[in-house]
Amino acid sequence: MKKFIQIAFIILFSFSVQAQDQKAKALLDQVTSKVKSYNNIAIDFKYSLNNAKENINQDSKGNVTLKGNQYVLNFMGITKIYDGKKNYTIVPEDEEITISSVNENDNNAITPSKMLTFFNSGYKYYMDILQNVKGRKIQYIKLIPTNSKDQRKEILLGIDVQTKHIYNLIEMGKNGTKTTLTVNSFKTNQPLSKNQFIFAQSKYPNYYINKLD
Repeated sequence: MKKFIQIAFIILFSFSVQAQDQKAKALLDQVTSKVKSYNNIAIDFKYSLNNAKENINQDSKGNVTLKGNQYVLNFMGITKIYDGKKNYTIVPEDEEITISSVNENDNNAITPSKMLTFFNSGYKYYMDILQNVKGRKIQYIKLIPTNSKDQRKEILLGIDVQTKHIYNLIEMGKNGTKTTLTVNSFKTNQPLSKNQFIFAQSKYPNYYINKLD
């Protein structure tokens, strides 16, 4: 009888986990569908990096505007523009611009647009805690990288239950480093300039141009 109860418990637990996995997948699919439904997205965010062992605490703010695979990212004093063909990294402090091509078929190439749907492959996912954050219900999903070489131990993805927008992303590194990206503002379908994602070299007359290819 004891063995039977143990087996029954294992079966029930496995069904419960499977159900949770399906629930997590359904929520992630909703997030992906919502992101793809917008013509463009403008995000203001806060980025924090902490490592208690190394006594590192850093906070930065940034913003990104996305349309399809095109984007303009401003972060830590650097501007990155991707027009769909070329990637332009503008560093005012060094008065330098680096121009490079991006292989869109490279699944390992991380771009701001992919950051909103990165979880669709390469992870196991499980439902985690539900938190109330300033009146908003944030459902967390735990993501475990399937690649053993990945330096991240786990990722917690916070999703606003009502809007299906990503609220924050918490990465725990195997070396004890914790990084948190929190979305402060998430705007969609904004009026954009027709030159929004076009690099204008004339704006940087004295900059050194570094072409990688």
